[in-house]
Amino acid sequence: MDRVVVIGCGFAGLQAVRQLAGAPVEVTLVDQRNFHTFQPLLYQVATAGLEPGDVAYPARTIIRRRRNVVFRHGRVETVDLEGRTLRLGDGEVLGYDYLIVGTGATAGFFGVEGAAAHAHPLYTLDDANHLRNLVLTRLEEVDAHPAADGPLRLLVVGGGATGVETAGALVELLRVCIRYDRMRLDRTRVEVMLVDGASRLLVGFDEELGRYAAQTLRSRGVVVRLGTAVDTVTDDGVRLAGGERLDALVVVWAGGVTVEGTLAGSLAVAHGRGGRVAVGEDLSLAGHGEVFVVGDAAAVPVAPGGPAVAPQLAQVAIQSGRHAGRQVLRRRAGRPTEPFAYEDKGMMATVGRRAAVTQLPNGLVLRGTPGWLAWLGLHLVYLIGFRNRVIVLVNWCWRYLNWPGGPRLIDADAGPGP
Repeated sequence: MDRVVVIGCGFAGLQAVRQLAGAPVEVTLVDQRNFHTFQPLLYQVATAGLEPGDVAYPARTIIRRRRNVVFRHGRVETVDLEGRTLRLGDGEVLGYDYLIVGTGATAGFFGVEGAAAHAHPLYTLDDANHLRNLVLTRLEEVDAHPAADGPLRLLVVGGGATGVETAGALVELLRVCIRYDRMRLDRTRVEVMLVDGASRLLVGFDEELGRYAAQTLRSRGVVVRLGTAVDTVTDDGVRLAGGERLDALVVVWAGGVTVEGTLAGSLAVAHGRGGRVAVGEDLSLAGHGEVFVVGDAAAVPVAPGGPAVAPQLAQVAIQSGRHAGRQVLRRRAGRPTEPFAYEDKGMMATVGRRAAVTQLPNGLVLRGTPGWLAWLGLHLVYLIGFRNRVIVLVNWCWRYLNWPGGPRLIDADAGPGP
């Protein structure tokens, strides 16, 4: 029986596994973490809106009814494409007949001096836990020494969806801490600032939605500075390209992602921008039709034969993972593979309570409460696990009706951070 190894328990890897479940193949799902993370909601964990367990689901629970699928907890160190084997961190070697690589991306600092050492990314559950601890600790320090001099700024670098969502959630966290936790935080001194080198927020969305996001954030107290590139990050702030110094309690890095430094980035094949693996129309590697690279790790083509590359979004990961699983079955059956075609289902970003933007492929845009309700519904649909959906829905309703809700806990075991 053919052996299929799927590396990565993210959106792409899980969709590939689902396509292969029940087929006459032996599937091994490998990941260094024993759970799937719902990354679109990590910012809510980082800002004490949700518990870590609300956005994570055990890998073994996901595959327990799929009899031909087993889970292997471990980190893949190297892949031998010629020998069709991969080596894990503990030295074990796994052979494969087909391989699907869905290892995602990692925070990209793009050469900004000091960013890797001092900025705090938001891409993994460890990142979110660490950032929540750090933000709450800094706020407690300000409360303990309200008259002390020093930086009182929470600085978010990056004006994409993650940056906008995080900035909006941080403002809401400040309001909760002041109103309900009675922290001595002077809102004339403690501020949330979002900085981005682009001329507008949410590049890739309709320009109107970018303006709406900026206006909404400013109306809620976020200082938005556009056309402002960060040159250097230190342990207490940043220096801008023009030389201006901005002190900060915390620097949150939402400046983008890269595949460089990941397993996919180490493959001895052609790579594109950001280290993304160059793949064929069917998402396989040139010269290795038995290997597929999917999701954020790959330069996934938007349409067959076209030069455009799909964005690194959950929908792309879901569709490409599903496609790769199907192509494995076609190859086994001796049938030709099919080219991948991305179906754009739109983009969403929340700006805060009762404020979000939604852009649909037919040109329709939603903002404000309608966009927010659409955002809530879609995220609940894609969140894995009935328990998680119920808990997240209850938490959202509770926060909507009564702001004191939320796990504002400083957990010493939350992870090392950067």
